[in-house]
Amino acid sequence: MSLSRIGGILSAGLTGLNFPVATVEYLCVAGGGGGAGVAVGGGAGGGAGGLLSATGFAVTIGSAITITVGAGGAGGQNGSTIPAVVGVDSSIAGGTTITSKGGGFGSYTATGGPGGSGGSSANGGTGGLGTSGQGNNGGVGYTDAATFLCGGGGGGAGSVGQTVATNGTNNNGGTGLNSSITGSPIQYAGGGGGGGDPRATKAAGLGGGGGGGVGGYSNSQQAGLYNTGGGGGGAGNGTAGAWFGGNGGSGVIVIRYPSYLAPAKSTTGSPESYVTGGWRVYRWVASGTITF
Repeated sequence: MSLSRIGGILSAGLTGLNFPVATVEYLCVAGGGGGAGVAVGGGAGGGAGGLLSATGFAVTIGSAITITVGAGGAGGQNGSTIPAVVGVDSSIAGGTTITSKGGGFGSYTATGGPGGSGGSSANGGTGGLGTSGQGNNGGVGYTDAATFLCGGGGGGAGSVGQTVATNGTNNNGGTGLNSSITGSPIQYAGGGGGGGDPRATKAAGLGGGGGGGVGGYSNSQQAGLYNTGGGGGGAGNGTAGAWFGGNGGSGVIVIRYPSYLAPAKSTTGSPESYVTGGWRVYRWVASGTITF
């Protein structure tokens, strides 16, 4: 039966159709990277988790699709003593496998970590590289080795993290991307803001829209928002001390397909399940499976 014929039946008000599912639309967001901690000055923001979204993921009736939701990476502590951690990959595995890369970690001294979106650097390093089609590069921090040190912004799914100018501005995380796959517009995968430096009143960066954590200023950094893949904010402090960067936000996986098609035979991982706007939606914040 053609899709137009099915649409005609539905518009006539008939219910109870259970045609088999052949393909689904998906959103797959990995965990965000942790922001850098500091000993003095401002730490770098973590990169957002990689974001992949498309239609046409093939379903094999009777075979489980494995859903893996990545955790956010831990923030760093006390500069380079305890480095920040990259976010964990998320994936959808059936006949084929879709993998979103975890966000890169923010670095206090060296290159920001690579990932879905790259983590930023501070204190003379370079920004981490994002993954093509999933996210963007991290920004670059700045230090004059005497007056102040600011971390750059972590990369986001929608734009690169900001690179700090010589006056200590421009250290926001990269922006995320909007998706309405759940039935409502939500922004995902924003980069973490870079930490500021209170010694010279250099402001902390804002997190990129999409769950990126705000950078620290006297240790007030924020974690990336859970279930968005946002990067963690870089720590900020004006005197020596063991200050933590923000943790990256955990990822999320959503699949949907037209609601006139059959519901799943079984799921694990306790996904949220509902019908909205003509779509049947399944949303995971923990790993699990789905079988049609």
